[in-house]
Amino acid sequence: MPEVPGLADASLLTLLGLGPEEDAVYRLLVDRPDSDPAALTGPGAVPDDIVRALGLLVERGLASAEHRDGTVRYRAAPPVLALGPLLESRRAALHRVESLVGDLAERHRSAQSYVPVEVLSGTVAIRRRLLAMQRQARHEVCSFVPAMPVPQVLTFQDNLEEAEREAMDRGVTLRAVVERGCLEQPDTARTLADVVAHGQQISVVEDLPIKMVLVDRRAALLPLDPERDEVEPVALVVHRSGLLTGLQSLFEQHFAKGRRLGAHGAEGPGDGGGRELDAIDQQIVGLLHTGLTDAAIARQLGMGHRTVQRRLHALMDEVGAVTRFQLGWHAARAGWLDEEDANSGPPQAF
Repeated sequence: MPEVPGLADASLLTLLGLGPEEDAVYRLLVDRPDSDPAALTGPGAVPDDIVRALGLLVERGLASAEHRDGTVRYRAAPPVLALGPLLESRRAALHRVESLVGDLAERHRSAQSYVPVEVLSGTVAIRRRLLAMQRQARHEVCSFVPAMPVPQVLTFQDNLEEAEREAMDRGVTLRAVVERGCLEQPDTARTLADVVAHGQQISVVEDLPIKMVLVDRRAALLPLDPERDEVEPVALVVHRSGLLTGLQSLFEQHFAKGRRLGAHGAEGPGDGGGRELDAIDQQIVGLLHTGLTDAAIARQLGMGHRTVQRRLHALMDEVGAVTRFQLGWHAARAGWLDEEDANSGPPQAF
């Protein structure tokens, strides 16, 4: 066996399906392009395992062979192009294994004495279970998203990329109740608009009692003590029980009382009379409807504070409104808001 540079990482490529000989020879070829077998092994006869490894590397597209002056010389394929697909394949396989482990764990729990509540300790354990629950969802994922500093376990944006997009692609219904303060964070607001555009249902409320995720009405994950998250997070996994029924009811109550969020802040204009707003005014009116201040709207839309106020005053002048209360009524009657919100009276921000 040839000596391989970087002994600390020796045989790591075997995790991608290469044999030990292939791993060692490929590393040598990376540093020694256009080498013949003798150049890889030194004086004396070339071992059979080296010849075999070179043949396997060429066969798998990890190296190329060129006949030159009666000698076969080998060159390593670019690592990113050659090993990248193997890495992605293993990563996808690990995701499937993770999902299987979660499913087996659920079946194991069901077969044991029933325990309605589990306790998870530490960021890694909580994150793993949260992602596994969402990846195993078959019908619906419901969540409470309070406004808070960057979460220790999983940010809203990371959760979208790690689990929610895949769930939406599988036809899983996603519903969330978010605190209004989330809309004052431009990155989160853009992410919320994106998921609404892809079919997720979001309801905006003033405040939430806790953060929580419920999956298929069979399990919920929530913090044991929200204030302890900053030290060492501990979470509860609640299985089918009266407690889970209560948590689902709590979610439905908050979802029903909140105002629906549309891709531009509130649902698009309805079928009422009046002119159709241009895109900017529609965003401003929609965000006002969800309760954001002028300053928060300006930050989210990347506009000046005075620009937002000027456009609002122009709308008020156009409809003859002296106060925002009157503008709110006109927005509902003119179809600038969706029917459900129009029938619920003027929003607070107006």
